[in-house]
Amino acid sequence: MKNMNRMAFVVMVLSTLAAGAYAQDSRERNYYYEILDPSHEPKPLVEGFALTRVSETLDRGLTLVPGQKEGSLYLSWRLLQSDAPDVAFNVYRQVNGKTKKLNRKPLKATTDFVDLSPVAGEASYQVVAVDRKGKTLDKSAFVAYSPESGKNYRSIKLNRSVKAGKVAVADLNGDGVYDYIVRTPDSNVDPGMPGDLNGKTYQIEAYLSDGTFLWSKDLGQGIEPGIWYSPYVVYDFNGDGKAEVALKTAPDDVQRDAKGRVDTGEEYLSVLDGMTGHEIARVDWPERNFRYGNLIRRNRNQIGMAFLDGKTPYILACRGTYKLMVVDAWQLNGTKLERAWRWDGDEENPIVRSMGAHSMVCGDVDGDGRDEMLLGSCMLDDNGTLLWSAGLGHPDKVYLTDIDPARPGMEVFLCIEPWHDNGRGVCMVDARTGQQIWNIGHKTFHVGDGMVADIDATHPGLECFAREDRKGGSTDKYLLAADGTYLSKNEGVPPCRNWAWWDADLLRETFAGDDNRWGASSSSHGRAQSVVKWQGETLTQGIEGDILMIADLYGDWREEVVTALPGEIRIYTTNIPARDRRVTLMQDPLYRNYVAHRSMGYPQAPVPSYYLGE
Repeated sequence: MKNMNRMAFVVMVLSTLAAGAYAQDSRERNYYYEILDPSHEPKPLVEGFALTRVSETLDRGLTLVPGQKEGSLYLSWRLLQSDAPDVAFNVYRQVNGKTKKLNRKPLKATTDFVDLSPVAGEASYQVVAVDRKGKTLDKSAFVAYSPESGKNYRSIKLNRSVKAGKVAVADLNGDGVYDYIVRTPDSNVDPGMPGDLNGKTYQIEAYLSDGTFLWSKDLGQGIEPGIWYSPYVVYDFNGDGKAEVALKTAPDDVQRDAKGRVDTGEEYLSVLDGMTGHEIARVDWPERNFRYGNLIRRNRNQIGMAFLDGKTPYILACRGTYKLMVVDAWQLNGTKLERAWRWDGDEENPIVRSMGAHSMVCGDVDGDGRDEMLLGSCMLDDNGTLLWSAGLGHPDKVYLTDIDPARPGMEVFLCIEPWHDNGRGVCMVDARTGQQIWNIGHKTFHVGDGMVADIDATHPGLECFAREDRKGGSTDKYLLAADGTYLSKNEGVPPCRNWAWWDADLLRETFAGDDNRWGASSSSHGRAQSVVKWQGETLTQGIEGDILMIADLYGDWREEVVTALPGEIRIYTTNIPARDRRVTLMQDPLYRNYVAHRSMGYPQAPVPSYYLGE
């Protein structure tokens, strides 16, 4: 009897382990190790080709949209990191070759202006930066405006009558203006769902800021049409002043299985010339192997960008989320890809598995001037070794920023998919060390969404909010203050998706009518959307299309909203007069990194490295 009981116990244990080998969520808890003092082989610091930091050169970004007062015109432009604290601006209007200054005194408080009496016909506007003595420092180009065509958005007409599912922004031609690299169509196949046998493929297309079509690349049958098969990121990787497109590619002559899956064959990291689409470099993508687990887990791919030496932008090719995770770091030295390191989660002691997220963000968390990589519940150091692991498993959403300004440095807010009895399913940790700061204090089941934003001025810092996914058996929603104070459950908890700085204050606004999780088709179902204050008034109505991106693309520091419609993307901007001025958010390295990663993985609203709130 004793032997029989012992045998039954062994069978039960083996069954449990077997279940854990093939399942997600709580059954992979055997991989959860909290590693705050990792043990690994040391790797040397990365030293890339750049002598100084490779950065974008941006123009003034002057934009014109109809003003709030009927018949008026609203202008806004960038304040740049290079501007002196006392820089001021003059605004000029040109009609029929005659130029008139519109402001009586140089503008110092904001980087915007309202023309209350624009001319009836077409006119052009210019903004001029001046020093305290009125001496000209620089001039924007003249921007034309016609009242007949005046809209609160710019339109980029696509080359085909399809809807974009992803968008990236970068300067392709070096003129200081952001251009658009879109992926079409807006369909998505998840690795956990049946594949696609209808021959549908993804296209990557490039457009200049004025709508000029540059090129299109068909990703072919070797890349399945889903966000985990087709990551891309766009940046000036070789420092020539023009952006390149880095993406996952594969040969077209592949075989799909009966379920429509591609699970064999070669895969590449390719770099394309941003102006022509021609491939300029290619290396192997991190290879498939049995350590990733089943097909669902093997087909999780991401791509990223990080300044690993503080000066050179490296490309990060990543495979794995739920089990094994592998990252290759490459620099584009001229037209040659050179590997800096490979990180394999199994090389750590103990191993690091199942900690990946559906997104990536990179920034300097330890103050050494070099970027670290937040992969989910773990942070990689710049040299390709583990900095820390929180040991919490897979987070559906994770945010890195200065959440609590009362604490030094940045924090990480985690929304964990597997259930946790100890309250750590919703928690905040120190970005430099991974040490827990606070947790929600009760059991969570499957936290599938989350966000950080200052939405309530009565509480210091950013509010942290999260939502359970019904797949875990709960639909509860949670709202906490930056210090972990529990503010609300269910009632009054805001949505977790798209948030933007839109009006004149530092509180962030959300959208009524959109719920875009995948970065493909959203739940707006063609309905126009509105920008709204949390528990407050509607600010802007009539925003059409599915939201692809939120970012400070032009104008002053408030953000633009990029939407997708059939055959078109639109870039909406605010016309609400500002009450102060701030350096463009795109010159904050962390914020720019968030925007760069918006073209792959789950979409996340960008946040800067510093606290921005009331």
